[in-house]
Amino acid sequence: MSSRKEWSEARRAHERADYVIESQMYQKMAEEGDARAQAFLGVMYDKGRGVAQDFGKALKWYRLAADAGEARALCSVGSMYDRGRGVPQDYAEAMRWYLRAAEQGYAHAQHNIGVMYDRGRGVPQDDAEAVKWYRRAAEQGFARAEYNLGVMYDKGRGVAQDYAEAMKWFRKAAEQNHAKAQYNIGFMYEHGQGVPQNYHGALNWYRKAAEQDDAAAQTNIGSMYATGRGVPIDYVEAMKWYRKAAAHGDAAAQFNVGSLYATGRGVVMDHAAALQWYLKAAEQGDQVAQNHVGNMYATGHGTAKDYAVAMSWYAKAAERGDASAQNNLGSMYAAGKAVARDLVQAHKWYALAAAHFAPDEASFREKAVRNADSIAAKMTPEQIAEAQRLAREWRPSSPDA
Repeated sequence: MSSRKEWSEARRAHERADYVIESQMYQKMAEEGDARAQAFLGVMYDKGRGVAQDFGKALKWYRLAADAGEARALCSVGSMYDRGRGVPQDYAEAMRWYLRAAEQGYAHAQHNIGVMYDRGRGVPQDDAEAVKWYRRAAEQGFARAEYNLGVMYDKGRGVAQDYAEAMKWFRKAAEQNHAKAQYNIGFMYEHGQGVPQNYHGALNWYRKAAEQDDAAAQTNIGSMYATGRGVPIDYVEAMKWYRKAAAHGDAAAQFNVGSLYATGRGVVMDHAAALQWYLKAAEQGDQVAQNHVGNMYATGHGTAKDYAVAMSWYAKAAERGDASAQNNLGSMYAAGKAVARDLVQAHKWYALAAAHFAPDEASFREKAVRNADSIAAKMTPEQIAEAQRLAREWRPSSPDA
């Protein structure tokens, strides 16, 4: 059995981030048959700390420790099957190993079982079972389980929706620096879910998450500065936060950077720059950005006017259900821009736009209705019936379509 001195030396190496020495200590103890050291050595190979990353060797050491009943290793073997590392991905096999670790009360494994039920991996999808396993791990203080249990209460999945209970579990996870939990608390304060609406409180929690590079939190801080919620309006500060999130690939932030360039708020107006940022968001499937890219090409702002390109972007957003893009696509068919004039398609898209504008967009909806009525006046009854049929049978496409 390894000595206390050897474990102390390994711990000190870990604390000073000397992973080479740490892995060497685990290697020595693991070869002497120390199951806990075998499990930790597996982690070093799994993550490539102090040694070259090698999933095969990670699995070897995890299995040796698991054979001795080490709960951490049992869970880790399950994780290798879950992720397909060193072995073919096999959710059912992953579940088998997680259950063995969970039987020992190992919180990480209990959480992972919750995830399997949550997502229907290796077992039928079952929200109630997911909640049961998340709760077991959460009651041991496992932050990810606390967060996920909060999400279940927030969404009313497997339990009755209860914002106060969601907030309780998010707070427990947030106290352990779980960034998504901190973000969710900010969101609940911003929207008054389970707590009185409090923009200052929202901003405080968003900042905690943003400091951990949570892109959604950075985007929301930018929006609070852009709209003056909890802080004075400051477009320069808004741009700073949007850029932070955009650098992490956040599509909403990329769109917002584009909007500030397009309107000259916080920066010098630059339509070409706006288009580039809109494109970044549009290429990630952001429907609003796709519609804006279409507008830029249709009007020649920031680029040469190109109706064919405009129409392709309108179509992407329209097929996903964006009402503004549907209205714009209707106009392209009505005017015969980049496509042969087609009153049936124009009417179809105007009708869909009218159906999809939100309640607070009444003026836009009314415009789409007027557009449809104007086109209908030029159509035969048979054409109108065909357009109505197409609109009735239309279904939104998936983001990857």
